[in-house]
Amino acid sequence: MFYLELVFSFFSILLLIICVLVSVAFFTLLERKVLGYIQIRKGPNKVGLMGIPQPFCDAIKLFTKEQIYPLMSNYISYYFSPVFSLFLSLLIWICMPYLIKLVSFNLGVLFFLCCTSLGVYTVMVAGWSSNSNYALLGGLRAIAQTISYEVSMALILLSFIFLINNYNFLNFYIYQKFIWFFFLMLPLVLVWMSICLAETNRTPFDFAEGESELVSGFNVEYSSSGFALIFMSEYSSILFMSMLFVVMFLGSDVLNLFFYLKLIFIGFFYIWVRGTLPRFRYDKLMYLAWKIFLPLSLNYLFFIIGFKLLLLMFILYN
Repeated sequence: MFYLELVFSFFSILLLIICVLVSVAFFTLLERKVLGYIQIRKGPNKVGLMGIPQPFCDAIKLFTKEQIYPLMSNYISYYFSPVFSLFLSLLIWICMPYLIKLVSFNLGVLFFLCCTSLGVYTVMVAGWSSNSNYALLGGLRAIAQTISYEVSMALILLSFIFLINNYNFLNFYIYQKFIWFFFLMLPLVLVWMSICLAETNRTPFDFAEGESELVSGFNVEYSSSGFALIFMSEYSSILFMSMLFVVMFLGSDVLNLFFYLKLIFIGFFYIWVRGTLPRFRYDKLMYLAWKIFLPLSLNYLFFIIGFKLLLLMFILYN
């Protein structure tokens, strides 16, 4: 019986990963289409019906191209860094709060924080092992940015943990049956959305890939399959952060179609921001993380702790 459950879990996780990879493919198509219409052009529309098979053609092109290795690069680190990057961004999906308890995580929030923290190392190794000055600078920028915003992200998650008294993402579904946390924590919604943009290196916080100054950043030496793997891990992270936003703030009934419509809208918001906002200045990005988001998330944490204590005292004395 135990082995049967193990096989079932394995195939369920495999199906989840395949679905994530297909959704990544179509999310890139959505991005190219939306950016096209924002910039008053068509976007991909030649391949097949309305350009729908375009992502698969791009994948075939990238994976069949010859892999180029810089002569002075650290070969093993350079080769395996994109692989680990994609592995981590897909591994994180198993803490998605399925009500059937596919992989039941009582410590799902901690697992999420561990996986996002490990993602920093893949970027660092990718930038360092290329043995290129631009790649190293891009990697350092990405690491500084990710670490800075992870502090505020952890504090916001901690305030939620105090609110629901659990590390399990399933509890977000239980506590949001009657009212979404979106209405209770409106300032944190805006902060979390900005942190998500910074964590996934998206516009207006895409300093690791600042083409004007860093020639594509930490992945400048990557081509063909290496570039494709980094690209896929980035978009998988974007979709996961969109899913997490919906789980945390907009009610997390995973079995409802409305959940996935909300997820698509948050994903669309990422693209909308990319087509609308210019890039920040790097010092302003750091100022925003340490001088604005950190005090705000700390204050909210203290507020929620105080609120819970008052509630506890009220229950005890009545």
